[in-house]
Amino acid sequence: MKSSFRPLKSNALRSYTLSRRVFRHGSTRGLAISGASRGLTGSRLMQRRCIATSDLSYVEGPQEPPLLTCTIPEHFSEIVSQYGDRPAAVFRSPTTADMNPTLTSTKPETTTLTYENLDTQSNILAHSLRSLGVKKGDRVAVSLGNVTEHAVLTYAIFKLGAVLVPLNPTFNAYQLSAALSRLGVEVLVIAAITDLSYKPCRGRSNYDLLSALVSDLTSSKVESSTVPTLKSVVLVDNTPAHPLAGFPLIQDLSALTPYSSLLLSSSSSSSLSRSITPDAPLAPAEIINIQFTSGTTSMPKAAMLNHTNILNNGRLIATRMGLDSSDRIVCPPPLFHCFGSVLGFMATATTGACITFPSPAFDPGASLCAAAELRATGFYGVPTMFAAEFELLANPAFAARLPPGGLSNLRKGIAAGSSIPEPLMREIGEKLGLRDLVICYGMTETSPVSCMTAPTDPDDRRTSTIGRAMPHTTLKIVAPGDRSQIVPRGQCGELAVSGYLLMKGYWNDEARTGEDLIRDQDGRLWMYSGDEARMDRDGFVEITGRIKDLIIRGGENIHPLEVEIALVEHPRVREASVVGVPDTRYGEVVGAFVAVHAGVRTLEDGEVDEGKGEALSKDEVRDWVRRQLSGHLVPKYVFWTDELPKTASGKIQKFKLRDAAKELLGIATK
Repeated sequence: MKSSFRPLKSNALRSYTLSRRVFRHGSTRGLAISGASRGLTGSRLMQRRCIATSDLSYVEGPQEPPLLTCTIPEHFSEIVSQYGDRPAAVFRSPTTADMNPTLTSTKPETTTLTYENLDTQSNILAHSLRSLGVKKGDRVAVSLGNVTEHAVLTYAIFKLGAVLVPLNPTFNAYQLSAALSRLGVEVLVIAAITDLSYKPCRGRSNYDLLSALVSDLTSSKVESSTVPTLKSVVLVDNTPAHPLAGFPLIQDLSALTPYSSLLLSSSSSSSLSRSITPDAPLAPAEIINIQFTSGTTSMPKAAMLNHTNILNNGRLIATRMGLDSSDRIVCPPPLFHCFGSVLGFMATATTGACITFPSPAFDPGASLCAAAELRATGFYGVPTMFAAEFELLANPAFAARLPPGGLSNLRKGIAAGSSIPEPLMREIGEKLGLRDLVICYGMTETSPVSCMTAPTDPDDRRTSTIGRAMPHTTLKIVAPGDRSQIVPRGQCGELAVSGYLLMKGYWNDEARTGEDLIRDQDGRLWMYSGDEARMDRDGFVEITGRIKDLIIRGGENIHPLEVEIALVEHPRVREASVVGVPDTRYGEVVGAFVAVHAGVRTLEDGEVDEGKGEALSKDEVRDWVRRQLSGHLVPKYVFWTDELPKTASGKIQKFKLRDAAKELLGIATK
């Protein structure tokens, strides 16, 4: 069905009405954009209204609250003036007892930063970074876990007007060098030991990685053949938490600047703890963050985000989920990812709430203990994190460690990062009590959240959709293969996003920027998600799968998510992911990678169950799906796995599963 809507000409300029926004605590500092469509000409506005109220899959989000037009440091200053003595962030350090989460251990050490502490320390650090030569616009790479230093560095870099480049700490030497070289980074901040998910106090020493990056670590000067722009490497010493990692004495590595010296060298002068003036005035539209896409494909891209993107996205997330200054949020997702930095840190920092990072890298035991010990009101995670936490809660020895009633205050939360199956949503509510849990959807390129549920949404919409458009955000769903045609409500197509939240582009990559960011004939810029979706008459959006993950079996389209939801409903299945596997007869067939709960034995085809405890066979998996879904959705292949390959933010890397399936079946890969 073709749309009767004719795109508007691009020669009419769009204007905005500016108004002063009174901050929650009474300040009038910082302008806000309101009424994003009020400056449109009458004919253009009428056409927009017509399409927005038609039966087409097009919707414009609310225009309230108005967009902030100040910079992040300006807004943070206002928050500090109101909530200075309140805790901004709590960091929980692992202990060697955490190496076995079922053992009773002493309470781990925690570090609390009030908003004033965070402001003061980031000022001191900003002065020290300037002494290293960091100027406005310079890229500063940070390869750290969820630790105090990461939080302080974030605001120090923003205050200087430099560009924060958060890197996945698990990068190997090649990945690190490639990222630094690609962005022309001059300063790298990295930990001596990279903390690893599920392995507290058993991290990876970064000595070999640093030796590959810097020609001579004992020299007084940083020289790198792979990253010629690199001038300084700042080392965070976290060796006490990793007694077996084997990192050499830091004082013997003269090329590295100890992070501690950056705070100590400046703290002697009280003037340096006061605010810092950047080289040139900051502007809301300036790039201050470059985020690498999360790596569910093999080719991550570097998305450029500005103050307006990040500040407003965090604030609007907080508003829709109902955060306030009394909240205590536990955030296991990583700070180097948009989930931890925007949905987590920026959202709480715009409301005066407190955020807790339970461990440097994800650890289900630490996450649950932190929530119980701090009597948290909110809890964040992606599906794979929640699955691991529920597995641990089912262990009586671990459950006995938690303070009685420690999880009883939980009510708010965010589930994001990938599609959330309805059974998991119900389980989150039952086991953690997150009655106000919301789902956030987005992309790194959209700062990231473009669509979100609300605690007041009907229960069926909160468990089956990603909610509705965020404020100042426009959504449309276009026909496969023809992005000029908006599909009717209820019909599947590709989801596209427009508004303040769009990235500027990919760093030095005009070709790939042009593939994803496209102007329509009206001159409006759209980000095409690559996700297949459908929109109902009330504007709620359901993600039906990744377009590139669609399985076409004998001409029939199969959405992996539908099969995955059926699989995880099996009582013995912990996690499952479905991919297309090449087939000579059908072109593609369904392949399912399945991880079972602890204590469940897995049986191969034809293997007999000898009755020694719980077991699950591949035929049982197929029969389970067959009883719930059509026959063509039944997996032809079932692959047992202990763990699904994931990014550090918890997303399943399907390209690795597709390659693994071909390898297991002896199918040649390109």
